[in-house]
Amino acid sequence: MKLLLRAAVAVGMVGMVVAGPAHALGQQGFVSFAPPPNTAGAVALADARVVVDAADFPGVQRAAGDLKADIAKVTGRKPGAFVDADAADTIIIGTLGKSALIDRLVAEGKFDASGLRGHWEAWRVQVVLKPQPGVERALVIAGSDLRGTVYGIYGLSEQIGVSPWNWWADVPPQHHAQLFVAANTAVADQPVVRYRGIFLNDEAPALSGWVKEHYGKYDHRFYGRLFELILRLRGNMLWPAMWGSAFFADDPLNGQTAADYGVVIGTSHHEPLMRAHREWADAKDVGPPPAGTQSAPRGGQAGLGSGPAPGLGGAWNYTSNAAALREFWSGGLKQSRGTERLITIGMRGDGDEAMSADNNIPLLERIVHDQRELIKQEPDAATAPQVWALYKEVQSYYEQGMRVPDDVTLLWSDDNWGNLRRLPTPEERKRKGGAGVYYHFDYVGGPRSYKWLNDTPIPKIWEQMNLAAQYGADKIWIVNVGDLKPMEVPIEFFLTQAWNPAAMSVDRMTQFTRDWATRDFGPEHAAEIAELVDRYTQYNGRRKPEQLAPDTYSLVNYREAETVAADYHALAVRAEALYAQLPQEQRAAFFELVLYPVKACATVNELYDAVARNRLYARQGRASTNTMAAEARRLFAQDAALTRQYNEELLGGKWNHMMDQTHLGYYAWFDPPLNVMPAVSEVQPAAGAEMAVAVEGDETGSVRTQTLSLPALDAFSAKPRRIELFNRGLKPFHFTAKSSAPWLVVSPASGQVQGDQALSVAVRWADAPAGLSDAKVLLRSDDGREFTVNVPISNPSKKGVSGFVETDGVISIEAEHYGRAVAVPGREWLRIPGHGRTLSGMSTMPGTASSPASSDMRLEYPMHLFNSGKVHVIVTLAPTQKFQPGPGLRFAVSIDEEKPQIVNMHADESPAYWDRSVSDGAVTFSTDHVIATPGAHTLKFWALDAGVVLQKLVVDAGGLKPSYLGPPESPFVPLSANAK
Repeated sequence: MKLLLRAAVAVGMVGMVVAGPAHALGQQGFVSFAPPPNTAGAVALADARVVVDAADFPGVQRAAGDLKADIAKVTGRKPGAFVDADAADTIIIGTLGKSALIDRLVAEGKFDASGLRGHWEAWRVQVVLKPQPGVERALVIAGSDLRGTVYGIYGLSEQIGVSPWNWWADVPPQHHAQLFVAANTAVADQPVVRYRGIFLNDEAPALSGWVKEHYGKYDHRFYGRLFELILRLRGNMLWPAMWGSAFFADDPLNGQTAADYGVVIGTSHHEPLMRAHREWADAKDVGPPPAGTQSAPRGGQAGLGSGPAPGLGGAWNYTSNAAALREFWSGGLKQSRGTERLITIGMRGDGDEAMSADNNIPLLERIVHDQRELIKQEPDAATAPQVWALYKEVQSYYEQGMRVPDDVTLLWSDDNWGNLRRLPTPEERKRKGGAGVYYHFDYVGGPRSYKWLNDTPIPKIWEQMNLAAQYGADKIWIVNVGDLKPMEVPIEFFLTQAWNPAAMSVDRMTQFTRDWATRDFGPEHAAEIAELVDRYTQYNGRRKPEQLAPDTYSLVNYREAETVAADYHALAVRAEALYAQLPQEQRAAFFELVLYPVKACATVNELYDAVARNRLYARQGRASTNTMAAEARRLFAQDAALTRQYNEELLGGKWNHMMDQTHLGYYAWFDPPLNVMPAVSEVQPAAGAEMAVAVEGDETGSVRTQTLSLPALDAFSAKPRRIELFNRGLKPFHFTAKSSAPWLVVSPASGQVQGDQALSVAVRWADAPAGLSDAKVLLRSDDGREFTVNVPISNPSKKGVSGFVETDGVISIEAEHYGRAVAVPGREWLRIPGHGRTLSGMSTMPGTASSPASSDMRLEYPMHLFNSGKVHVIVTLAPTQKFQPGPGLRFAVSIDEEKPQIVNMHADESPAYWDRSVSDGAVTFSTDHVIATPGAHTLKFWALDAGVVLQKLVVDAGGLKPSYLGPPESPFVPLSANAK
């Protein structure tokens, strides 16, 4: 039925004219901002009367009121009165079976409801001529149920220029004096994933501090704002905040407000039967504990065998306290009456911890049985869907044989770091209750909490949730969004993909941030804004800000640390420049959504780079050690100033506390109580001048050693090398630099140094001798110090050289730059832009394909090696988990015609391996190969199992140096370039 409905939509849209961009993300545009060529029958929305049957749902009437206000915001004119009265142009809104207006139009054959009746959350927008006496034309918005109608209403609001983030991110409406819908418009849609929602979690200190200041507590006023946002984003579900709060107990109006808006309420993965855990234990024991007192990140041994809890109800122990627990859970069902619910069943340990070490499966199954009996006793809950969250150790219960009734939805989880742990098998996909996914953009736990800003790249979300959809986990998609505010862009992407996963192709995913930027900031700067957002999240995906350290990136190899810091700094400069160009009314939204996260993350990355240089310079004895210490302090102060700007200065403090989350100074898995600047050193420079030298690739530096050596300069890469002169004293010195060969160029050749001076050493390759040779650079200071730097030169013949060329004993290749892709019938290679620490990822589709009988699914990379002998191939992959039962996902590597070496990427299932994989945001594997002869070779990567995402390949021929991201991509020579 869904496919038929969408086919009908496509036919209905033929001939429609849209002037200007389609504003609704993931929807077909039907609003124009100028009269269509054929104005006959076109509805002019600016002056239209809004009509709703008084008998319709309160949530529909409320959303219709929002539409009126939205039209006024966009046009500057107040729309017609909220009554059923005659008008030339009318917007008729209603729910099938609840609106006499809609039902009459259907009965008269004027409105097609075939795609609504009996459907879930379906809506249809259609222009109807002469819908009733005295009305010439009407835009009719009808839904199959409450939410279907609301989605139609808010879809129109979005298309006329009102962002779902109008209030929550201060995105101003785009002004349009005229709004038209053409006469032949007929658009309809409905969701694929049934329940699509967010989980407010780990919400202290930021969100909780903001809520306390504005509302006092998480009350119905706060949740009303949140429910509107969820519905505008076409979500339908919420797991409410639960750190020291209880949705139904904190404010009796919370449940009624959810019902009025039409939002489904559930409770988190460890809160059975609609009861917040805070209602069991004292709030002081459930809220964010002081640093050093929190439970272990993977849970302790509380639970079935735990001792007495200090709060309400005694021990959280079904063996000794079953009656109290049943009474507690029954109370949760009673106090949530009247609210549409998704009921969590099962039991974890006390306070979101693991159960006892010996899992008592019969007891756990009895707990579920008893909980379902309690649900049956509540008529209002008996028909509500039930979900069992297979989170952390609960998945092991399932793997040990625990089962729940067939109608219960299995909610599989990621590993808290965005990598799905498990998806349904073909047999599990037959279950009546279906399956879903609990995903994370925020997490408190090991190896380190991450709560500050958005650091989950959209391409990663797309790839993992696309797998979920292909494996039939499409009943529930819910994502932990932390404090909500820093996660605006990934939240909207997640819910947009959930609406129709199959429609979110990789091309649409790539276009998403540009469409988002166009809607919220207009088309002029959309490409630049999208680039800023895409790049900062990809950079954060390399390593989350909370996990950065001064030694994360190499200071001496591949210029890695300075490149990372410079790239981030460049983003911040671009964001600042764009901020200055935007109109005043857009600047608050741009600051929240783009400038603050870009600049704050750039500041943190630059801070760690400054600290790393300070420590290196201290070891080398540079006078500029103190300069870098001052730079680190400046950046630390800049971080604090950015926080104050967001919290206190932006819009008069509207979002005060939203950036209270600490993010500097981690020393364990939990967040520190205050931001702590990394330690820096200071030195006491010599009184006079004292020249010293450091060369690229060597971190020691020299004041006494008279001869040093640079890494070789290579004709294929043609990259210059670097010598650094530095002062160990307070007075400046003068230097000269002279090369031993006319084709070796040193720049600058002389100058005065107060602190540091970088010299570039380059070769005029057309004049350089062929083959291997050496040259020297002689350095002199005005106090008589002399240093000689040896400069090896590699200028091999280019005849017959093609493909990726070895330089510095290494070949480095980005996955998407293959020479040939070979696919077996029924499978294809897919490039996933941005799904990689340095560029992108290559995977295979469909994700459900079984392992091929033949090993013909491969990517081939042409390369040229200058020596024979042993090489190591290092493969970098996305940290995909073993999401199906079995031995793990496999790939293979070979060179030329050798037998492929098969690697199981899940052979190591140790906690240490997982810690490293999620911290690095990638996994690496090495295979050994023997090159018989120098020259042209072909590196082959074989995809044996679907779900493997290749990001990078490195061939180490003896020159690989330590770094975090690996060497930059090697030079590539086309096959025809050096044929002669």
